[in-house]
Amino acid sequence: MAAEAKAEDRFTLPKLPYAEDALAKGGISKETIQYHYGKHHAGYVRKLNAQDKDGNVKKDASLEDLIKDQETSNKVFNLAAQIWNHTFYWESMAPGGGSCSNDSEVGKALIKDFE
Repeated sequence: MAAEAKAEDRFTLPKLPYAEDALAKGGISKETIQYHYGKHHAGYVRKLNAQDKDGNVKKDASLEDLIKDQETSNKVFNLAAQIWNHTFYWESMAPGGGSCSNDSEVGKALIKDFE
């Protein structure tokens, strides 16, 4: 699982909005969550905090600020964007979610556009 945040860390790994095994029925195993959340996502947070401690991150900037600021270095931009993307990914899924009826407006549009 992900390493615990240190008190001095500015950026933190957000908690998953569900248990690690909650998406297994939908095809995303506990092991997959542990790998992508506990290793990848946590790694981006750890590396951005290291960049921050080295003075490479603009003071008081949020992830969104770092992503939008054209003066952000490529390395810091990538780390901030990866943290934001992974957080968005986890928050976009829910146990038992992710389906829509072919008769719904969204379902009809998808069928029309991708048939």
